[in-house]
Amino acid sequence: MRALLQRVSDACVTVDGTTIGEIGPGLLILICATPGDDEDTATKLASKISKLRIFKDESGKMNQSILQSGGAALVVSQFTLAADTSRGNRPGFSGACPPDEAKRLYEFFATGIANLGIPTATGRFGADMSVGLTNDGPVTIWLDTNAP
Repeated sequence: MRALLQRVSDACVTVDGTTIGEIGPGLLILICATPGDDEDTATKLASKISKLRIFKDESGKMNQSILQSGGAALVVSQFTLAADTSRGNRPGFSGACPPDEAKRLYEFFATGIANLGIPTATGRFGADMSVGLTNDGPVTIWLDTNAP
């Protein structure tokens, strides 16, 4: 799985002009399932994200996890994280899971984040979404479970 994390002061996602998910301070998590991913992959990634010390402590140092900081998560499916731009100018997306499997793993991952005690909001899989955020820091981190 691939995830792009953005530490945010706030974030929201809208579909057809209606806000369907929003958070205050926490993480916007853009997530993409790739072939070979399964529930174990999603569980391990959720656990890793919950423990990353990327939030400021009382001294202003990045030393707290989202759990310690009391932050929330907005989880949004983002198949374009699987973009292959190695051949020309039009990205290919064959590195993303087929839609049915991707939706299942996206929902499993979002539930896993929530089950870790992180208040969680979501986007809508497959929808044309508008995502708004205030990046805090800015702090943006790329995670890929298939990376060495």
